Amino acid sequence: MYSLNVPVPGGVQRLAAELHPRLTAFDTVRERHTLVAKRLGDDSLPRLRERLRPLLRDTPAFEARITGVDFFERPTKGTGPVVYLAVESPGLVALHDRLCEAFDPIDGLEGDDYVPHVTLARGGSLADAEALAAVDVDSVTWTVSALDLWSAEFRESAATLRLR
Repeated sequence: MYSLNVPVPGGVQRLAAELHPRLTAFDTVRERHTLVAKRLGDDSLPRLRERLRPLLRDTPAFEARITGVDFFERPTKGTGPVVYLAVESPGLVALHDRLCEAFDPIDGLEGDDYVPHVTLARGGSLADAEALAAVDVDSVTWTVSALDLWSAEFRESAATLRLR
């Protein structure tokens, strides 16, 4: 299974680390922070690269910004709540929409249901999620100039695709 991910910069990693002590109340805390642009399925790596090449050819670099902490009370998959860093990025949403035309969107997660985010933790109480969402965090803004083709099997980037 592959996905196309936005690499998160050190500022986002540092923000997640600052919030880490507040995440201990949750069942699972993410140590690896990712921002999924689109899940792509089980095609071979060479085939995915060929399918992505024309879709990304004219995609300019775009801005992304962490706007705060939020949560999904009842996530589509897995246990909730899911606490995350909210991401604002019209460029990312536009890219996601284009990718959904070429790769079937996953019901409840993609297409109109897509919410750009960086997961911090899941499981635990709704009260803990609400308390964390009330915490003010510094905004982190960065320019996305490349995307990672992520392999779920190997839990690593299989390729980096540069944007124009």
